[in-house]
This record gives sequence, C-alpha cells and structure tokens, in this order.
Amino acid sequence: MEPPAVLLDVDGVLNPLKRGKGYRRFTATPEAVTYRLWLNGAHGAMLLDLVEATGSELLWASYWCGHANGWIGPRVGLPSLPHVPIPRRPADGSFSLGEWKADRVARWAGERPFVWFEDEPDVAEALARESGLGPHLLVPIDPVFGLTADHVAIAREWLDAQGGA
Repeated sequence: MEPPAVLLDVDGVLNPLKRGKGYRRFTATPEAVTYRLWLNGAHGAMLLDLVEATGSELLWASYWCGHANGWIGPRVGLPSLPHVPIPRRPADGSFSLGEWKADRVARWAGERPFVWFEDEPDVAEALARESGLGPHLLVPIDPVFGLTADHVAIAREWLDAQGGA
C-alpha cells in the first residue's frame, strides 16, 4: 500500500504574489521562458518534517512538473521529487484551470489518500465532482501570502488521523 501523498503546487503556494519575511527573489528560465519568483528557504524543512513525521510522500502537483526539481526545489531546500503529470491545459477554454488540475490529480491519485496544497479557487468544487477518489484534503492557500506553518499543521493533523507513521 502506498503512503499518503502530499501534493505541492508552486505558483501561489511556494511562490506567492507578495513578498513576506524570509522570501528571496529568484529568476527561473524553464523552456526558455523567464519567471520571477519569491521563494522561502524555510519551506523545504517544514515540508520534509511533515512527510517524515507522517510517513507520507511529497510530490510536485504543478505545471512546473519536473522543472520544479531544478528551479524550485534547491531554492527552498527540497530534494528531487516525483511529480503528478499536469500538462498545460487546452487553450480552447473547455476547462477552467482548477478543473484541469483537479482532473489530472484525480486520475493520478485514484484511491490513494492525499493532501494537496493548492491556491486555485475552483479546485475544491472540481474535486468534489470527481468519483473514485480516496480520502483527501485540499488545503486552500491564499496566493497573495503562500504557504504558512498553519497550513502545514492542518495537513499534519489530517495525515495523523489517517493512521500514518
């Protein structure tokens, strides 16, 4: 049986819109597109403590996919992580961003328990429409401020209740 997954978005979660204490400015250029990022080196330790204490597995759940391992992970103190395959959504407008991401996460997770740190406002409603999902918790993140210790504490409480380590 696979351990519960802790799914981690990048933009709006690790890379908030507003700079807070402990954040540093970086640039990243995956696929020849330059992004300006605000990243906090304390996030890595916080997330690694969470997965170690709960026996869960940390994965990227972001459009950054594997690029997060080169551009984001080292700057926040995370090792190389697996990722949920979330390709860019179709430009035809047939899916909202949240619907597209929720569909890809649901296909990947199936019945595996997961916690998802995500800032897209319509993900919760889209996840509620997915059938066949195992136990899961969406931890909504305010994209202005990003991930906090309170968000991680909510995830830990839920993971502990699932019977993790």
